[in-house]
Amino acid sequence: MKFNENVAKEYLDIQTFICDEIEKVDKSSVFSREVWQSELGEGRTCTFSGSIIEKAAVNFSKVKGELTTGAAKALGVSPDSFFATGISIVMHPKNPWSPIIHMNVRYFELGNGGYWFGGGIDLTPHYIIDEYASKFHKALFDLCENYKVGFYEKTKNEADDYFFLTHRGETRGIGGIFFDRIGPDNEQEKLELFEFTKKLAKAFPGIYAEQLEALSGKEYSDKNLEWQNLRRGRYVEFNLVFDRGTKFGLETGGRTESILVSMPPVATWVYQHNVDKDSLEYETLSKLKKGVNWL
Repeated sequence: MKFNENVAKEYLDIQTFICDEIEKVDKSSVFSREVWQSELGEGRTCTFSGSIIEKAAVNFSKVKGELTTGAAKALGVSPDSFFATGISIVMHPKNPWSPIIHMNVRYFELGNGGYWFGGGIDLTPHYIIDEYASKFHKALFDLCENYKVGFYEKTKNEADDYFFLTHRGETRGIGGIFFDRIGPDNEQEKLELFEFTKKLAKAFPGIYAEQLEALSGKEYSDKNLEWQNLRRGRYVEFNLVFDRGTKFGLETGGRTESILVSMPPVATWVYQHNVDKDSLEYETLSKLKKGVNWL
């Protein structure tokens, strides 16, 4: 089996694992699994709505074709054939004290033999609670340092830069890790990086379960829900304006429904919205900045 086909097969198996594990956390429902095919390839979109998680999507895709001029320019390469496969996840909880989470791992290969891995995971709390922000980053630190010393610091800084709404001057949440265009020079390093992406994806359910189990039972008010929907609006802004995966998928004629399934079920925008400086909402806003040491 070709390396790229093996990557796709293992990612598809991990998608199944993730869905099974999330169903153990929110036992009120099960994932709907839709297998799809298009001119570019195939995939499986798994969606979920339960009592703890209001909307979730776990996407797998395996596509190939010719890069458009725009897509090639965005990637900084010459027009060429391509192969791409990966898993992309987003989960929007019902309880505003629980955080939104995103994770993806991907492999990209060009017809000329060039290739790279990318991926990342980030947490977007509606209300930042330092204890659970620290738990999230500690789990990522352990994963990264077991792969390569210094990888956490490097990818944490890249996440701070990437998950940033420049027009708002704020980060999307508390960040996480982000890496892109990593193409090791030898086969051993290539296999090690592939293994890291699999470990990251397999760690996802446990990392998120810790957050949900601690926070999803916390009481909330209408004011908390209003704030949740405002923060979801910021999430939408990032995905539509800055997210590379969204832009690449739409640019290459990807499956629109699967690309935009990451959007929250409800989001709001309030003109000139202000918060009280003594409020928890203001405290969260004050922490949406780069360079915070959450460990």
